[in-house]
Amino acid sequence: MLAQLIAPLLALPDVDPALAAARTSVDTALRHKALRRSGGPLAAEVGLRSAVASAALEGHVFDVADVRAGTVTDPVMQGALRVSAALDGLAPRWSRAPRQVLARLHLLAARGSVADDELGRPATAPVDAGRLDTLCALIAAETPEVPALLRAAVVHGELMALRPFAGPSGIVARAAARLTLIADGLDPRGLIAPELGHREREPEYVGTVNAFSTGTPDGVRSWLKHCASAVTLAAEELTRLADEI
Repeated sequence: MLAQLIAPLLALPDVDPALAAARTSVDTALRHKALRRSGGPLAAEVGLRSAVASAALEGHVFDVADVRAGTVTDPVMQGALRVSAALDGLAPRWSRAPRQVLARLHLLAARGSVADDELGRPATAPVDAGRLDTLCALIAAETPEVPALLRAAVVHGELMALRPFAGPSGIVARAAARLTLIADGLDPRGLIAPELGHREREPEYVGTVNAFSTGTPDGVRSWLKHCASAVTLAAEELTRLADEI
C-alpha cells in the first residue's frame, strides 16, 4: 500500500533510467578490489568527507585537512562527524524504529547548536506531524519493488521539506538518506556518500530540493534526477579514493 505512494514516481520522464544508471555506478564502485583489503580505512575516509560535505551544505565550511587534524571545534561540524560515525550502528534499527533513529540523529547533530530541551524533539505543526508519520511508515514498510535510491531520495526530500527539527536538520535529512541506502542493501557497508555529490552540485541541490517541496511532477522529477547524479558522483569518488589506496 505505502509503496503505491512513491512507485509511480518511476514513471516520471528520465527518472527510472537515471536511478538505474546510478545503481550501476554504485555496484561497479563496490566491486573495487581495494575494498577487500582496505575497506576500513576507506570507510573512515568516506565518513570524514561526507561529514565535511554535509556541514558545508549547512553553511559551515571547513577544509577536510583541518577537520582530519582535529582543529575544528565548530559545533555543527562536530555534530556532522558524530552522525557519520553513528550510521553503521543505527542502520539495523532504521526500518524498525525510524522515529527513534531520527531523534537520535538530531541529538547527535544538534548537540551544542540548539537548546538541550529541543534535542531529539520534532517541532512540527499538526499537519506536518501527520506527514512525518506517513514518512516514518514508509521507511518501516517492506517495499522490495521500490528501488533503494528512490526511497532514499524521497526520505531526504521529505525531511528537507518538513525540517521537523531545530538547528542543522539538513544533516539529519542527509544521514537518513544514507541510512536508507544501507538498510535497503544497496550500500551495506556505508561507503557511498551522496553528500559529496550534493556538495559538488550545491546550487542544483538547493534548487531541486526546493522544487521537490512544491510537489509538482517537474519539481519531484528534477530532485530525483539530481539525487541520482549525486549518488553517481559519490560512487566515482569512492573509486578515486580506492585507486589511490
